[in-house]
Amino acid sequence: MAASLTPDSADVLLFDLGRVVIDFDIARTAAAWAAHDGSDPADLANRFVRDETFWLYETGKLSDTEFFARLRAALGIDLSDAQLLDGWNATFIGEMDGIAPLLAQAAKKWPLYAFSNTNRAHVAYFSQHYAEVLGHFREIFLSSTIGLRKPHADAYDHVVKAIGVPAERIVFFDDLAENVAGARACGLVAVHVTSSNDVAEALAALGFMEND
Repeated sequence: MAASLTPDSADVLLFDLGRVVIDFDIARTAAAWAAHDGSDPADLANRFVRDETFWLYETGKLSDTEFFARLRAALGIDLSDAQLLDGWNATFIGEMDGIAPLLAQAAKKWPLYAFSNTNRAHVAYFSQHYAEVLGHFREIFLSSTIGLRKPHADAYDHVVKAIGVPAERIVFFDDLAENVAGARACGLVAVHVTSSNDVAEALAALGFMEND
């Protein structure tokens, strides 16, 4: 990371949301569904797969109702849409530790944007429950809105074009290695995030000082 991040080398910072800004755990979803259904949470978690149905949902090609119908059939559970939605949103834990003050300070020096693979139901939830921390972003690019998702090149190209600065002047933060690799292949400078400390270290490498 240090080799590619130098003072004044960035014009824009771009952040993934899940496990970079907002923490989540799919085990919480499985536990909530199991509580409604009487199933074993671990078994439900193992049966939940990110397959074509999931990708279609994340790119806005399935409605909530259509997704839940397919999910109900795939998991073999007899839950209502309301119960499935309740469990689906139970995945959220809260803001990542330490990220809010980092974003607040960084926003004084750089334009901040976000780019997330997500779906309509989660967007409705986190837009309401995490409005304050999300308010640091000038724009949030959502896979379910733009119809494109990471790590595909056309997704990054869309976001770079919309932001309007060269890819090499954008520093992108994501928790998934494949998304980091995809961003780098499209010319962005990308940082693999495992905790907010990685964000803080990247900002320091970019020449950011807390009193900036």
